[in-house]
Formats: sequence, structure tokens, C-alpha cells
Amino acid sequence: MTKSNKYKQIFEDLSEKIQDGTYKTNSILPSENELTLIYSTSRETIRKALTLLAQKGLIQKLRGKGSLVLDVSRMDFPISGLVSFKELQTSMGRDDIETTVHEFGLINADKHLGSIFDVSDDTEIWNVVRSRRIQGERIILDKSYFLKSEVPLLTKEICENSIYEYLESKLGLPIDFAKKEIIVEECKEEDRRYLDLDEYDHVVVVRNYVHLKNAALFEYTESRHRLDKFRFVDFARRKH
Repeated sequence: MTKSNKYKQIFEDLSEKIQDGTYKTNSILPSENELTLIYSTSRETIRKALTLLAQKGLIQKLRGKGSLVLDVSRMDFPISGLVSFKELQTSMGRDDIETTVHEFGLINADKHLGSIFDVSDDTEIWNVVRSRRIQGERIILDKSYFLKSEVPLLTKEICENSIYEYLESKLGLPIDFAKKEIIVEECKEEDRRYLDLDEYDHVVVVRNYVHLKNAALFEYTESRHRLDKFRFVDFARRKH
């Protein structure tokens, strides 16, 4: 193996040991000197592997103390941005996420959806229900609704991949902003059917009201998350 690939091999091995609990959350990894002996390589190579671990959110380098193993059982879920799940998956550097479409098709708006979109009860709306499997467990249930007047065509194949990529690149929809609400709810029958809830009887629900540049609401999505798997993060700056 070339020297340029050695650090990637070390990164993958350390990453696996963190993921499987060999190196516990809040423990300190072996020192750089110890790791050079373990992997029979240079300190420069070890530093490159540790830097990549830090970039992936697996460790935090502490000055004078070493590399702290972070809690990888919870994934950071940004609440301030407006990103697709595929974009989030890419930013997290994960390739262990699977999407399953459970329901897909056109429905007529009921009173609830009619009030959200401010449309009549007979308005056609795309109904998409998808679960997200991460590390073998179904821990997110996305229930999405799109106005057919804004999204004339949608397919199950598109829903299995990236709806936003299709809407922006193929339909040219100018997706602009969203209002978000975050609440905790008791699990519903649908949650128990499509999620691996273990002993949990509540889910974190993120409600997204997504608008186009002309301020028209065209999408409403409920993302239902298992309680133990996510941190909902934001960044705030004080105005001066």
C-alpha cells in the first residue's frame, strides 16, 4: 500500500473501532506516538488520519490531552438550513443510509392539508411516505406532501433518490425558504409500522413548511425521528 493511502486505511480502522465501541464515547484515543507503533507508520500519517476523523465528527482534538472520542450514536441534524436528505447524507459522509418509499401517489387534500396549503378539499397533492434506514435501523419517517399544481410530475424512482435534485435541476423550481416547527409527540401507529422504535414511545417531529421564491407554499413535510439518534443543532450570532 502506498504511503498516500496508508492514512486512509488507518482512518477506516479507527473509525470502525469507534463505531463498534472498541474505543468508547468520551475516552481518549491512544497517543500519536502509540498509534505510530500500533500501525508501524510515521507521525505525519497518523496526524492525517486523526484530522480526517475530526472532520467526520468522530473525535475532538484536545490540546495537551489527545483525541476525545465523540458520541457517534447521535447524528447532528441541522435545523437552520434547508437541505435535502441526500445533501445531508453527503455532508455527513455516510454511505450506510437507505431510503424506502412506503406510500406514493396523488391524493385529494383533506381538511388538514387544505388548511396548511390554503386550498380546497379537492386539490390534488402528491403524498410520499419514506423511511430512512441508518446503520441497519429505520430511525426517520418522512411524510411529504407537494402541490401538484407546482410539481406536475413525480415518480417513485425520484422519491427513492432525491426529490429536491429533481425539482431544481429538472423542473427549475426556485426553492427558497422554510418555516420549521420542532415538537415531541407520542408515537403513532404509522411510526410503529415504519420505524424501529425499540422501547421508545415518543418521536421528535420536525414540521417543514417550504416556500418558493414567490413565497408560495408548495411542500409540507413531517420528519419523525427516533429520540435517541439525533442532536438538533443550529448556529446563532448575536447582533451588534
